Amino acid sequence: MAAALVHGQGTRVGFYSASCPRAESIVTLTVQSHFRSNPAIAPGLLRMHFHDCFVQGCDASILINGPNTEKTAPPNSLLRGYEVIDDAKTQIEAICPGVVSCADILALAARDSVVLTNGPTWLVPTGRRDGRVSQASDASNLPGFTESVDSQKQKFAAFGLNTQDLVTLVGGHTIGTSACQFFSYRLYNFTANGPDPSINPAFVPTLQSLCPQNGDGSRRIDLDTGSGGRFDTSYFTNLRNGRGILESDQKLWTDPSTRTVIQRFLGLVPPLTFNVEFGRSMVKMSNIGVKTDTNGEIRRVCSAIN
Repeated sequence: MAAALVHGQGTRVGFYSASCPRAESIVTLTVQSHFRSNPAIAPGLLRMHFHDCFVQGCDASILINGPNTEKTAPPNSLLRGYEVIDDAKTQIEAICPGVVSCADILALAARDSVVLTNGPTWLVPTGRRDGRVSQASDASNLPGFTESVDSQKQKFAAFGLNTQDLVTLVGGHTIGTSACQFFSYRLYNFTANGPDPSINPAFVPTLQSLCPQNGDGSRRIDLDTGSGGRFDTSYFTNLRNGRGILESDQKLWTDPSTRTVIQRFLGLVPPLTFNVEFGRSMVKMSNIGVKTDTNGEIRRVCSAIN
C-alpha cells in the first residue's frame, strides 16, 4: 500500500521495478562506496537535492555544466557530490540505457545519504524526468543565510511547503558544515557592541577561535556543533541554546511560529518525531515541479542535456 500513499504528480514508488530493477540498489551501493572514503558527500548530496528542487523543480538542472548554469550560482558554488551521481549514472546506463533519470538518482542518493548518517529511511517516489534548462539567475529562489523567517516561509510556501516543512527540511543542517564566510560577520561587528546578540555569549569565543576575523573564509565548521556527522535532533537543541551557526537558522528559534515546531521536535506536547517528519517533508519536496510523461528527457550524461 505504501506506493499509493506517497506518489506525487506522475511519480510512484518502484517506478523502475520492471524497467531497471537494479537501479535503486546501484545508487545505494554507489553512495555507500563514496561515503566510506569521504563522509562529506552525505550532506553534500542532501543539500544538492534541496537546491535542485527549489530551482526549476526536481529535474537535475543543478547537474548541468556550462558558463551560466545553476551550478555556477553563488549559493551552489560549494556543493559537493556531483561525482557520486555521475558514477551511479554510468553504472545504470551500462545495464539500462536511457531509462533512469538523473533527477531520480539524485533523489535516491539524498535519502541514502541520510541513512548513512544514522538518519531515517523513507520510500522515494521515482519517475521524474530531467530538465533542459539551467540558469544561474534562477538560484535566487533559494533561501539565503541572512534570510528572515517570513521570507523563508514565502519561498517554501511558493512550492506548497508549510512552516513545519520549512523547519523540518532546514533541520537537515543536523549534518554538514558551513564555510566561515557565511557567518563570521555575526561574530565581530554585527552591532555596535560586537557579536550578534542571538548567539549565546558563552559560544562566541569558540566560534571566533574557529573563524578568526581576518582568517580563511573557506574554512568549514559543523552546522550542528558537537554532532555534525550524525543525523539527530541536537541541531534543534543548539538553536534553543543560541548555538545556531547561520543567521537564518538561529532566526527559526526567535520567530514564534517556527520556534513552536522546534519545541515539538524537542518533546513539547504534542511532540513531533523528527525522523518521521523529515521523510514526509522530503517526499513532498521531491515532487516540486516534477517533469513526467513527455516533459523533459532522460539524460544520457547528467552534466549535459542530450
